[in-house]
Amino acid sequence: MNKVTIYTQDQCPPCQFVKQYFKEKEIEYTEKNIKNKQFKNELIDLDSFSTPTVLINEKVFYQVDINSFNEALGIN
Repeated sequence: MNKVTIYTQDQCPPCQFVKQYFKEKEIEYTEKNIKNKQFKNELIDLDSFSTPTVLINEKVFYQVDINSFNEALGIN
């Protein structure tokens, strides 16, 4: 099973897009909103300063790239 985590923030249209895409593809994910200081620090530890930042099986995606998401998840 794939492990997917999305670092998000409020008022982030790309975050909403990614969450909706994963819902449509029935991909379970954990959302970590960076208004929580712990999650914000985790994001920084990933050398990321923007949302959405997506982790798929520990691989970090710093931008929205559906083709790369699909490849990492094994979706055709």
